[in-house]
Amino acid sequence: MKLNAYLNFNGDCKEAMTFYHKILGGEIVAMFTHENTPAAGQMPEGWGDKILHARLEVDGSVIMASDSPPEYFSKPAGFSVNIGVDDPAEADRIFAGLSENATVHMPIEETFWALRFGMLIDQYGTPWMVNCEKPM
Repeated sequence: MKLNAYLNFNGDCKEAMTFYHKILGGEIVAMFTHENTPAAGQMPEGWGDKILHARLEVDGSVIMASDSPPEYFSKPAGFSVNIGVDDPAEADRIFAGLSENATVHMPIEETFWALRFGMLIDQYGTPWMVNCEKPM
C-alpha cells in the first residue's frame, strides 16, 4: 500500500506544482489539462488550460494535484503535508523555499523531538510541516 497526498487548487495548480518541483526537486511526470479530454465539455468556460491531473515524484514519494472547478473548491483544512528529511540544513532550505509569500505558523526550529521543525501555509493555501527528527 502507498499513501499519497492529492491536493486541489482553485485554478493555480500548474503554478503550485511547478513551485513545489523547484523547491523539492524530483520530476513532474504528469501535467494534463482539461483540453482534448472527455472532461473538457463539463468544465466552466476558460478552464481548458486548467489542470485535470498532475503528479510530482520525489525520492519515492508522490504528490498529486488538480484544479477544482470553483463551485467545488474548498480551502484545505484539518491536515498538513509532512516533509521528513534527515539533514537539518535540508529542512531549513525546504522551509525557506516554501515560506515564500506564506503564512508561517511555527518558524523552523529545534523541538524536543526534532532537530528542525516548522509549520506554514504556503502561498497556494497548502499546509506544510517540515520535520527533521532527532535520532531515537
